[in-house]
Amino acid sequence: MADPMRIRAALAGNETTVRVLMSHVMETGTRKNASGETIPAHFIRDVEATHNGKTVLKAMFSGAVSQNPFLSFKFTGAAKGDKVVVKWVDNKNDTRTDEAVIA
Repeated sequence: MADPMRIRAALAGNETTVRVLMSHVMETGTRKNASGETIPAHFIRDVEATHNGKTVLKAMFSGAVSQNPFLSFKFTGAAKGDKVVVKWVDNKNDTRTDEAVIA
């Protein structure tokens, strides 16, 4: 299982800024190891963020995204104390879901 995501969500005015650091190897499938064998592709494919059950972000990643990707986005309509849930699915169907309270 992957390490927990680090999620920070802060409200300023009516806009919530969410910052997410995801822990993932993000292998492209084109690199070779020391013995010359290709390292299999292993990368986050889909990311979804929700607030009160409503989707506020949907993204599709590929092998072109760096290891341990950082994502930042903004949305409106939240209040302090609400929860933001972020979930990713990778190309091997591994998943990770974490949440943060809006400060």
